[in-house]
Amino acid sequence: MRLGIIAVSRRLPGWLETGIKDYVRRLPPDIKPEITEVTPARRRSGVAAEKNLADEARRIISVLPGGARLIILDEKGKQMTSRQWADQLQQWRLEDSHCLFVIGGADGLAPAIRDMAGDTLSLSSLTLPHGIARLLLVEQIYRAWSQLNNHPYHRE
Repeated sequence: MRLGIIAVSRRLPGWLETGIKDYVRRLPPDIKPEITEVTPARRRSGVAAEKNLADEARRIISVLPGGARLIILDEKGKQMTSRQWADQLQQWRLEDSHCLFVIGGADGLAPAIRDMAGDTLSLSSLTLPHGIARLLLVEQIYRAWSQLNNHPYHRE
């Protein structure tokens, strides 16, 4: 199974990059996510959020590989426990060869991207900064892997 993350974001602070790299490093090669950064739209006074979302949607679409299951992250998406998340990740592994998570920009994701998504998940009902959402996503991928492989990282 291939995992990917598309993140609309500017350069992350070093401490976030370090945390993300640490969790990615811990994962075995068959589940290690490939992270693609998409430059966010330039926010300017007088430019509607819809225009920025459309610009970001074009950038996201330009890097989408064919045939991937698209999973978007949104605070209004489906919430799961860590066990449910691990089971869902395992199910996707059985159903699909490539799963791609999308973390939108400051204004979220355009309807065009939402319409393409097979699933909408929530990491939290809180609004998270995008770098923290990325760190939390890779940590939860690692946690799910640890649960599915009886690794001691996750404790009930």
